[in-house]
Formats: sequence, structure tokens, C-alpha cells
Amino acid sequence: MALSKADVCVIYNPAAGRGKARRRVDQLRRDLGARAEFRPTSGPGDAEMLAFRAAEEGFPIIAAAGGDGTIHEVANGVLGSKKSDVIFAPLPAGSANDYVHSLGLTDDWWRRPAPAVGPGLVDVGVVRSGNRSRYFVNGFGAGFNALVTREARRIRRLRGLPLYGLAVLRVIFLHYTAPHTTVRFDDGEARTAPMLALSLALGRREGNFVVAPNASLDDGLFDYVHGGKVTRWGLLVFMAQMAAQRLPTDHPFVRTGHCGRATLHSETPLIAHLDGEFFCLPEDGLHDLEVQLLPKALRVFRKLPQPLTRL
Repeated sequence: MALSKADVCVIYNPAAGRGKARRRVDQLRRDLGARAEFRPTSGPGDAEMLAFRAAEEGFPIIAAAGGDGTIHEVANGVLGSKKSDVIFAPLPAGSANDYVHSLGLTDDWWRRPAPAVGPGLVDVGVVRSGNRSRYFVNGFGAGFNALVTREARRIRRLRGLPLYGLAVLRVIFLHYTAPHTTVRFDDGEARTAPMLALSLALGRREGNFVVAPNASLDDGLFDYVHGGKVTRWGLLVFMAQMAAQRLPTDHPFVRTGHCGRATLHSETPLIAHLDGEFFCLPEDGLHDLEVQLLPKALRVFRKLPQPLTRL
């Protein structure tokens, strides 16, 4: 299905990717012409509002041109509209582009539509704490993961893996912490122990690092990585293995598995991100979170699974 044959609302962040989003939008204007309407964001939260409004107006395809943050906001607007027939189209123009990677799309997939790319249903997650709730499409990270996200925002002039690699080093040596946290997966036993990090992955990558190499966007399960307290040196080795896509499966302080729901209670206020956007910071004072998977809740352009062929 070619993107250019549909009515499209393109929501874009002019500042994303240090001008990359603006260049991408210029190309889209030339390719789509009058078939598309372009709506720029002007600040945080704007993309979600614009996407919700576009869904209410009846656009069949709503596109997000920007980084993972813009994609996160637009997806929340589409999901919040409850318009299940709307197709979401992520157009990457950021530093990590983790979600587009997990969808199996190239940077310019919209310019070269292939038979293997089309709309399909994928899972999403939702996080709740008291009266606060939010969707995510690629991954949830608490503890170390979210601290890396916060540190990455303070770094200028770097993008991609070098950006997140430097952020990892800063967190390891300047902000290392592992508060006692009670974690429960599905209806299993609740365990209380020092927690360095927790990832609940829908997609394969988080901040350019492959945290869940076998994750699937439509299997109805999170792939989780639950890290306990390790030494700084042990964490450096672990992160190097992750960067090289050789994630160890038998680490004594790391649990991996699958779940559809997770609950957390921390002795100290939590820091957590969704798709690289913060759900809570320590100053918010949240100690409890519930994370739930919503199966096949979003219709999105992706590389479609190929049917098995018989010999």
C-alpha cells in the first residue's frame, strides 16, 4: 500500500534531528503535494493534541515526522482518539529511531513503497499510577534506563549510539543507584531486591541499544530485562556486550522473560521513560507503577510478516 495514495496528516517537529525533520518534510511536500496536510509542533505535548484532532477530523493516515519523542506523542494522540481504523505512519528523523527499526522500516520507506510494507496491527503498552496514565509503542524503562535518557538530553553535538554511549558512561560514574524495589510479573511472586533497571520491551531497541533481540511487536507479550545491583565494572562489561548485540542470557543479576503485566513499588521515587519520553521523574514522588500490554491496539505501517511457504 503506497502512502502517497491516501489522505495524510503529517505532524512534524521542526527541531527534530537537528534539521533532519524539516528536510524530510520538504521531500514529503514534493512527493505528496495536495494529498497531505502538514502541521508543525510548537512545544511538548503539541504533537499528541494535533494527532487527536486529526483523528477526530477523519484523516485515514496520520504520520509523525520526527524522533522517537514525536512518534510517541502522535501515537498517544491516535490511541487516545479510539479511532481504530486510523493508520499510523512513523517517518524517522531523530537520533535513535528505535520504533522504526523494530517495525522493519528503512529511513525512506515512504518514498519506496514495497509490497512487504503495509498497515498491520501491533501491541502497545499502557502505564498507570494513580490518576496518571500513558501509552507507549516501543518500550518502558525504569531506573538506569531512564537516567540514561535524562543524561542524553543534556548532551549536545552527538547523535545515535555515540550520544547514548556517552550518556551511559556518565550515569555509571555519576548517578549510579539501585534502590530496593518490589517487582511482580503477571501473577507471579513479588520479589523485593535492589533494582538497577527494568525494561519492558515491545520493540528490540531502547536508546539505540538492543535490549530484546527476540522481541515481537505483535506476540501479546513484553520481553523484560530486570537488572539487580551489579558493580560499575560489571555494568560496563554488560553494556559493551549489549552494544555489540551479544546480550548475555545467564547473568547472575539479570532476569529476562516475558509478561503481559508488571507492577513496581520502590522505596525511593521512581524515574521512568516511555519511548524515551518521561512518565515520571524523582521530583514527582511516584513510588508505584503498573504496566500492562494491550494486544494489537494500534494499526501502523510496518514490514509485514511473510507467510510460510511449503516445500
